[in-house]
Amino acid sequence: MNDVFGEAILDYQLGKCKEDIITSTSISDDEPLKVSYLFRTFDDMPLLEQTALNMAKGTILDIGCGAGSHSLFLQEKGFEIKSIDISPKAISCCRLRGLKNVDVLNVLNETDSFDTLLLLMNGSGIFKSLEQTPEVLAYLKTLLNKNGQILVDSSDIKYMYEDDDGGFWVDAHSAYYGELEYRVRYKNKEDSFLWMYLDFERLKTACTSVDLNCKKVMDGPHHDFLAQITLKD
Repeated sequence: MNDVFGEAILDYQLGKCKEDIITSTSISDDEPLKVSYLFRTFDDMPLLEQTALNMAKGTILDIGCGAGSHSLFLQEKGFEIKSIDISPKAISCCRLRGLKNVDVLNVLNETDSFDTLLLLMNGSGIFKSLEQTPEVLAYLKTLLNKNGQILVDSSDIKYMYEDDDGGFWVDAHSAYYGELEYRVRYKNKEDSFLWMYLDFERLKTACTSVDLNCKKVMDGPHHDFLAQITLKD
């Protein structure tokens, strides 16, 4: 792993970033992502993210925190928050930005418990595949305190398979259409990893299979949505 995202994030924090991150997937071409977008303030965040942050309560775990923008907002509001990411350079950036409790950690190795788990910026990506989703949700369930919640956003990308006649060319015999290979490039370095865009109904079905409630909080403007997952009584 070249830690491409982390390098771009840390470069930006240190004032050394002069390039965009180039992203693509197994079904989409190269597209630039300005690194500054990862450093946006609350006022510049989409309404869906603002809503999730306003719903956060108690002790919070920010999973895949990246540059730490969500965590910083919550820390400044006085919340007790832990921010984790698998990128060492992203975590170095978070420390430089003033986050107090950060760790280079895969959430599947987390052992503390929290009132809120945050999975934002297509947080469903960490599930990687439809098959693995119940297993990951079952582990996240063990990290929740009583009356705790998971706030996750995702997108239904079925629209990307739509043809000019309004039909869909999804292969019914292939893997779930939301399972993609995600590629990133920065300063001639490249990374690729599995990433998933999960539609709400399949998220709800996976939650039910591990005895979790799942409620859609809101739809976004780009086939995206915010969901709240809670323990059953």
